[in-house]
Amino acid sequence: MKSASALPSLRNMLAGAGVHLLDGAMGTVLYERGIFLNVCYDELSRSDPELVAAVHRAYVEAGAELVETNTFGANPVKLSAFGLDADTEAINRAGASVARSAAGSRARVLGAMGPLGIRIEPWGPTGADEARDFFGRQVDGLLGRGGADGPDRGAGPYGVEGVAGANAVDGFILETFQDPAELRQALEAIRARCDLPVLAQVTLAEGGRTAYGADVETLVRELEDWGVDAVGFNCSVGPAGILEAVERAAEATGLPILAQPNAGFPRTVGDRKMYLASPEYMARYARRMVDAGARFVGGCCGTTPEHVRCMGEALAETDRTRDTTRSGPRQAAPAQHQQPARTVPEPPASPALPLGERSRLGAALQSGDFVSLVEVVPPRGWDPEALLAQGLALRDAGVTAVTIPDAPRGLARMGSLPAATLLARDTGVEVLAHYACRDRNMIGMISDLLGAAASGVRNILLVTGDLSPTGPYPDHTTIFDIDSIGLTNVVRRLNEGHDPGGHPVEPPTRFVIGVTLNQGAVDREREDRRFRFKVEAGAEYAVTQPVFDPGTLLGFLDRHAGHAARFPVIAGIWPLTSLGNAEFLANEVPGVVVPAGVVERMRAAERRGPEAATEEGIRIAVENVEAVRHRVRGIHVAAPRGRIDLALAVLARAGLQGAPA
Repeated sequence: MKSASALPSLRNMLAGAGVHLLDGAMGTVLYERGIFLNVCYDELSRSDPELVAAVHRAYVEAGAELVETNTFGANPVKLSAFGLDADTEAINRAGASVARSAAGSRARVLGAMGPLGIRIEPWGPTGADEARDFFGRQVDGLLGRGGADGPDRGAGPYGVEGVAGANAVDGFILETFQDPAELRQALEAIRARCDLPVLAQVTLAEGGRTAYGADVETLVRELEDWGVDAVGFNCSVGPAGILEAVERAAEATGLPILAQPNAGFPRTVGDRKMYLASPEYMARYARRMVDAGARFVGGCCGTTPEHVRCMGEALAETDRTRDTTRSGPRQAAPAQHQQPARTVPEPPASPALPLGERSRLGAALQSGDFVSLVEVVPPRGWDPEALLAQGLALRDAGVTAVTIPDAPRGLARMGSLPAATLLARDTGVEVLAHYACRDRNMIGMISDLLGAAASGVRNILLVTGDLSPTGPYPDHTTIFDIDSIGLTNVVRRLNEGHDPGGHPVEPPTRFVIGVTLNQGAVDREREDRRFRFKVEAGAEYAVTQPVFDPGTLLGFLDRHAGHAARFPVIAGIWPLTSLGNAEFLANEVPGVVVPAGVVERMRAAERRGPEAATEEGIRIAVENVEAVRHRVRGIHVAAPRGRIDLALAVLARAGLQGAPA
């Protein structure tokens, strides 16, 4: 822990060569301390300043040298949802005052500002000058200026009315921006009012691009041209993705680089989204980020003072200046409440066409054949040539069907239904299209599925869809009109000749309806219940999450012996390609459980080289196939990074190739 006299100014931190620790998530800790999600977290700096101060102090005690004000969403646009837009300046003054009081002389204070939550020109109706004015009100508050305080809720021991000048923030941190044009308006609002340092962070999707398509190199050069004092990345893709972005940024800019990843991707426990990457895992990545060039390290959604403490200790072990993380107030996705399928009213219906008459996959499932499925990812663009080449190779290899995921991990790719149509038409291979509920309403889904039926798509796998990894206060909408249970009900009705409103569909569709199951779910009771509901809703087969612990899947099948005896379950298999791949799946992919022993096997293999690690990944996959094949009706093999050769190697060694599609 640095003494008060040893703590450098923010400008000296930026100008020096040391590494510095930021704080972690504010919203995560407030939620853990009993604050409901319908509360305006930013306003708590006025209404419950001691609670917010306690979180700041916990991060300072954990070693954070920089703390962010509890103002991530305290702009007039977001505050208007709570009827608080008139109090923008007062709420930001309170946030600065509470953070300053809690930090004392032990940490510097950054005024936190996030996106407005609306689109600005050219993507939306809000003008750039309007956006700049919105941000300007927040800046005024963080500098201790402007606006009336309103009700006297935050003065008293935290001196809300007195924060100004040297008592306000030491600088600003702009974070979780996707649109560089919006970030620029926030920067210009700051520059018009003061000359304090500005640290700017964007949030990335997988592949190192923003939702607007800008890559890391272009982003950091643009931000440097605009005059920010440091550039970086937070939220979104978790430690592995942030590390890659830091490596690329270090080659493109000489500015100090920040890194504040989430604690992995969120997983569902009950009706709550939880981030489960451990403090130790985050600490390992903190060292890697520093080695890659980061000089300010901290955390975002899901991180806590314990994560920050472990990160600081890890950085201290490298004989570097310590460093940490932080996040704006996190808003979890709305809780998903699914009524049991059996309670939905059933209009009169005709029996669906027999399974064996709908598709070749349906016939194989009906006859009891052991099926082999291989997953290939649709292209990011519109050129299907690479996809078609993969389809031809897999057709010639004799797989039962090729599967196409739908916008995996919330990333925009060619739609699974048109990709499946092209693949089936141009290669003749049997195709299974995944279809996600996320970002679609029910009417749109029905329209998509009717079009797919007309195009010849017969096999579908219905999934609720991953949450879009945008962190707190996402500035784009994520629609969950219905989930996979509800959609299974819809598709069964379409197969029976009517839509959800009871209107006839002639002729009935001929879909073979699949669903997913998460055999290793943290909330086992909830997953068991959802699986039963899916079967009752009309599912005709299920594909599991990747199997790395066969005992977990076998235990799931034992618990559902009544269903499993007559219901085809297909085991997901993922051939690991490297230690990094194993660690990523274990810590950052919701629903995937990779035992520590598997990770250690990959670590030992990687010491012998990349080829040895890939070979070990194939060997583990084949072992998992052998362990479960007597209890399942097939396997669904992923082709990591498009490597269909790895999937085919698993099939060949397991003796599953050669059966014509």
